Amino acid sequence: MKEQNYKNHAQLVPLYHFVLLGILAIAFFGSLYNVYWHYTHPIGCGFRSWIEPIVLVCLPLAGLIQFWYSRAFAARVQDRAIRAEENMRHYIMTGKLLDHQLTMPQIIALRFASDAEFLELAKRAVDEKLTNKQIKEAIKDWRADHHRA
Repeated sequence: MKEQNYKNHAQLVPLYHFVLLGILAIAFFGSLYNVYWHYTHPIGCGFRSWIEPIVLVCLPLAGLIQFWYSRAFAARVQDRAIRAEENMRHYIMTGKLLDHQLTMPQIIALRFASDAEFLELAKRAVDEKLTNKQIKEAIKDWRADHHRA
């Protein structure tokens, strides 16, 4: 596995982030066009002729919502695990929990810091209100995370 660092630590899964999202977007916008076409070219009788276009809008819309929340829920659980891991790491090193002023993005960024840099960066993050990007850029000895999805 290649060495992980600030420039390559973000992970994109092409089939999920590009292909699936693209298919759902095409289906959604195509279904909206279908509704527009039915509106401008009325055929059939009343509401019954609108059932199919409405269903065809709802299905890709449901898929887009599922796409968004399946990632959002997983990310929230992952954030809770990271907070617990980094709290434990800080407790092992100092006998104290992480400063409550640290934000979740800061804690996520701190997980990439080596043990030698972790305590100093955690203190700097609070004192200087460093962003997650600034924390990651300040890391000299990157601690890779190869076990995430």
